Amino acid sequence: MEDKEITSKIVVEEWSGSSSMKLSRTAILTASITSFSVHRSDSRFNEVRRKILEAFVPEGFPSSVTPDYVPFQIWDSLQGLSTYIRTMLSTQALLSAIGVGEKSATVIGATFQWFLRDFTGMLGGILFTFYQGSNLDSNAKMWRLVADLMNDIGMLMDLLSPLFPSAFLVIVCLGSLSRSFTGVASGATRAALTQHFSLQNNAADISAKEGSQETVATMVGMVLGMLLARVTMGYPLAIWFSFLSLTMLHMYANYRAVRCLCLTTLNSERSSILIHHFIETGQVLTPKQASHMEHVLPVWRPKNAKLHKRVNLGVRVSSLNHQQMMDILALPDSLYKKAKYLLMVRNGVINIIIHKEATAADILQSFMHALVMANIMDKTKSVHAESRQWMDKHYEVFMTKLQTSGWRTERLLSPSVTWSASWVCDPLNEKIS
Repeated sequence: MEDKEITSKIVVEEWSGSSSMKLSRTAILTASITSFSVHRSDSRFNEVRRKILEAFVPEGFPSSVTPDYVPFQIWDSLQGLSTYIRTMLSTQALLSAIGVGEKSATVIGATFQWFLRDFTGMLGGILFTFYQGSNLDSNAKMWRLVADLMNDIGMLMDLLSPLFPSAFLVIVCLGSLSRSFTGVASGATRAALTQHFSLQNNAADISAKEGSQETVATMVGMVLGMLLARVTMGYPLAIWFSFLSLTMLHMYANYRAVRCLCLTTLNSERSSILIHHFIETGQVLTPKQASHMEHVLPVWRPKNAKLHKRVNLGVRVSSLNHQQMMDILALPDSLYKKAKYLLMVRNGVINIIIHKEATAADILQSFMHALVMANIMDKTKSVHAESRQWMDKHYEVFMTKLQTSGWRTERLLSPSVTWSASWVCDPLNEKIS
């Protein structure tokens, strides 16, 4: 019988970390026939610290998230902390207005007022979702800022309610209505941002850890809020000064948070910025460069981000009149015979008619084509021919450079295209009909 060689010694190393870039050796085990030893490379303190950290950051951090995750979470936690501190002040004022602590107040009266306040908020949330639900992820930065502004208005209403007893119910209902917009917009934009931060299909983990971070901010904010409410009780000026100061901090932190974001998806505004810069320079902006040029305030836009305001995507063909149909008929078939969209100019606006079989890539191409037309509309009269010529020569190069620079080019983030159409070419005259 053949003898087998027996290994006299084995050494096994233990490594911790889910990413190959962040592995750390934690122990070395050495075993032989006569001995066994364990040498730990990590101290108990570091091990406990790592366990605590794992409860608040995604697995594989920082390589499992985008670089803008940390600065965004810092500013987001700061704005959340200021919110929870102010919540104690506004809730204290609201309960005082309802009559908590007064002998003349009735339970049924306070219950009815609270119910009507919540009912108004629920109804407002449904209506807001109906009118803006499909637009939230395409403008995540702006709606994130608007959501927190509406939350500030809601808290302000609660703080004002004791000052106007005769209009108390109207004021608290308006405040609840304002906060309902916050709940919808904040939840929807948070989902879009979580997908953006995810680099390893770990959106669920990021969302869970964000919940842990928010819970800590909530607890700290509640404690500080109770202390502040206790200190300022009976001093209206101190209450208002504290509330307004924290509100200014809240809005500044929110602004800095959304400014940290470098989104890589293409929405109408980012597409407008990118196409304008490419036409002017031949170069493609990176997501970080474009983020500095992107607007986040709902009432102001930089000059180069206005092209998309001259584009109307997904026009309903039954809204066209006879003359407009003749304008489509007059288009050379060589421009759009193979395309899954039609472009027409009406009152200075480029209207896009989408084919019913158009893919996400076709919709993105149609929008980029319309932006090119909008860019040259004031410079030439042959907008259709020149824009088509530009698309044939530069579009593929432009899309390749976008992908190389880190942009996601699989689709355009926009409200759903509800209306589409189909068309055929007349073989007798080769015109679109």
